[in-house]
Amino acid sequence: MRFDSVPMPPAVGARPRDTRGYPVPAITPWEDGEPQFARTDFGRSADCARRRLCSVCNALLAPGPVWRVVGAEESAAIAGALAAGRPYRNLAPTLEAPGHRACMLYASMVCPYLARPDARRGLTADAADGLTAHVVRGAARGGQGAVVGFGGFEYAVTADRVLFRFLDVVEFLPHEAADTHLDELRAELARTGPGQPR
Repeated sequence: MRFDSVPMPPAVGARPRDTRGYPVPAITPWEDGEPQFARTDFGRSADCARRRLCSVCNALLAPGPVWRVVGAEESAAIAGALAAGRPYRNLAPTLEAPGHRACMLYASMVCPYLARPDARRGLTADAADGLTAHVVRGAARGGQGAVVGFGGFEYAVTADRVLFRFLDVVEFLPHEAADTHLDELRAELARTGPGQPR
């Protein structure tokens, strides 16, 4: 599915674009006028945590649940916990900040790496933090991804990174190919309307 055929949340539509027309998420750093999609900007990520801003559109997150897109390993862990009737909490911190439901549904479909299990990473992330050593050029997402809603999150801002932990799964939307979320995205955009995302 082409990224420009996916309905775009209004706040995402206000984001800067790369040369292909892709909107650039709020936490993506720029270098020499080009967005670095495989990397996370420390200051922007810290702002998202401290001010409760969406990591995609940079608008305020309302009190209550937050969402994020997870890869195959975490998706499998959540599915296993839910199937066993156990609570899930990611004990290993992540660098990935939360966002609005519509923004994360959108991101799951337009980011080639998140959208398909056979998609490959185009760039290698900074591996010095120890949390992204697996994010290397050519790596495939593999398996089943998911858009997941959480009741809340915790964060810690250190000298060189922002760490997140997510609590209480409130929604689990797994996917092989993320275009299966198209109807969910359309319904969410209709529910929230053209104003501020929720």
